[in-house]
Amino acid sequence: MATQPSQPKRTMVEAAMVAKLFNLTVRRIQQLTQDGILTTELVDKKRRYDLLLTVQKYIAYLQEKVAKKGESKADAENESRKIKADADYRATKAELADMELKELRGEMHRSEDVEAMTTDLVFTIRSMMLALPGRLAIDLAKITKPAEISERIKQEVYAILLELSNYKYDAAAYKKRVRDRQGWSELLKDDDDTG
Repeated sequence: MATQPSQPKRTMVEAAMVAKLFNLTVRRIQQLTQDGILTTELVDKKRRYDLLLTVQKYIAYLQEKVAKKGESKADAENESRKIKADADYRATKAELADMELKELRGEMHRSEDVEAMTTDLVFTIRSMMLALPGRLAIDLAKITKPAEISERIKQEVYAILLELSNYKYDAAAYKKRVRDRQGWSELLKDDDDTG
């Protein structure tokens, strides 16, 4: 016949003994009991704590408390990261809005707009240079001296350079380009008509 393992002998102790064991006050042990963390049993008309069960429950309580503290710390860190990310997002959005406003005012230019306007200038120069032979052909055909030919070509080159030196940045053209790219031409046209 198999013998069943015997139940360990229970050691029943008073609140003062539990308080001393856990390095707490008797009042704190009573609070833990009222909160349902520790349990007592009625032994000889007095409340007593099963020592082994009480130690196990108190350890479980402390483990749960540490786990919650770790969770709340992680939650706080996540919330902090979220707040920082939100602040960064708002700052970036404000910066983009500021850049867009500066662009509309003509205080700042996008690289593609600068490239397009530079390309326009290059094509202007190109067309002037390509027109040069046609403009000079008849005049140069009449001239027989190389020094006079050279002087006539120089005059035309200087005329082109003078014309290019008068080439100025056109803020209105730039603003129009920005408005067209943004699709705001019609909106701003209506504003210009009413103002």
